[in-house]
Amino acid sequence: MIAKKVIAAGHICLDIIPDLSSVPEGQFKSLLQPGRSIRLSGVGYSAGGAVSNTGLSLHKLGVPTRLIGKIGDDLFGRQVMEIIGREDPGLTADLVIDPATPTGFTIILNPPGFDRTFLSLPGANDTFYASDLAREALRSADLFHFGYPSLMRSIFRGEGGELVSILHRARREGLTTSLDFSFPDPTGPAGEVDWPLVLANSLPLVDLFVPSALELTFLLKRETFNQLSSDPEIPFEEQITPDLLDELSEIVLGYGVKAVLIKCGHRGAYLRTNNATVFSKGGRGLQGLSSDWYGRALWAPAFKVDVVGTTGAGDALVAGFLASVLNASDPETALIMAVAAGACSVETITAIGGLQLWEAILLRVRQGWETLPLDLADEGWEGTENGIWQRV
Repeated sequence: MIAKKVIAAGHICLDIIPDLSSVPEGQFKSLLQPGRSIRLSGVGYSAGGAVSNTGLSLHKLGVPTRLIGKIGDDLFGRQVMEIIGREDPGLTADLVIDPATPTGFTIILNPPGFDRTFLSLPGANDTFYASDLAREALRSADLFHFGYPSLMRSIFRGEGGELVSILHRARREGLTTSLDFSFPDPTGPAGEVDWPLVLANSLPLVDLFVPSALELTFLLKRETFNQLSSDPEIPFEEQITPDLLDELSEIVLGYGVKAVLIKCGHRGAYLRTNNATVFSKGGRGLQGLSSDWYGRALWAPAFKVDVVGTTGAGDALVAGFLASVLNASDPETALIMAVAAGACSVETITAIGGLQLWEAILLRVRQGWETLPLDLADEGWEGTENGIWQRV
């Protein structure tokens, strides 16, 4: 067990996952036509969103965790409570029930040969406010993680004013703050938000920033995002370069963020950290970290696995990283454990089904878990004995 405690707050929903495994690979688009019927092999339900995915992943890794999200007093809300309660009945104690709004839900379409598509109703997530965070809960923890502000209207509107208030609350109680994103809907209200301004307002209050490369490019470099997304036949992750991640992370670190972890899908994860002066003001969650964390640029390859489902894999990766930070690991171990937790997640249909205690996953890594190819030598980086690449 890891001694330090964490709060996972933000977006929560019920995930409804039709089993499309019987659909011939690559043919889903042609079958999804007006008047057509697609036969399912089954359907799965899980509690989703950052609160559930990241929070329950942290719980499975052995971190004492409290979950704070808002649900409705309805059938879907009761289902979310039941699913979370199966892991530990105490984890439902801090969920906020709003009888005036429905529980958010997401229908996840994940057919063979295609990336996932999400059909979402935000529901009660659009009415989450700083006042929903009990001071007693904040005082009991060492790290405060907030996830998916881009899916919560009350959080991103007004140039992110509510997000700033939430982060201020956590900082005042001495917590380390962590922030994750989900890709904003470009066709909805989130698509009209000035995201560089929202980040400029909120990142000075963030210690650990953990977006994906796709999300961060969209948020900070929209023109670059449009260029890299122009050909749907070329996966976005394949076009990520160290120079692009260096540029994006430089912007983030300029706001005073201690470390930015960028998820790169099947290409692993990139970690960039700030200097010693910035790290000296990081809250209880960062206490015990060594000077090895200062001024680093690292990239770890993904581990080789048989992929069953990718829903929540990014959240599990974040949980592996946060658990390692709370365990005062060195940056190399934290990065390796991040991609290892993400790899464990994709081995089952649910986000947390493949996760074990942090120590058990570390043992699997040390026993020689094979990684996918990653070669950054031509980019001016050098490999290390543990398989991580570092900028020279």
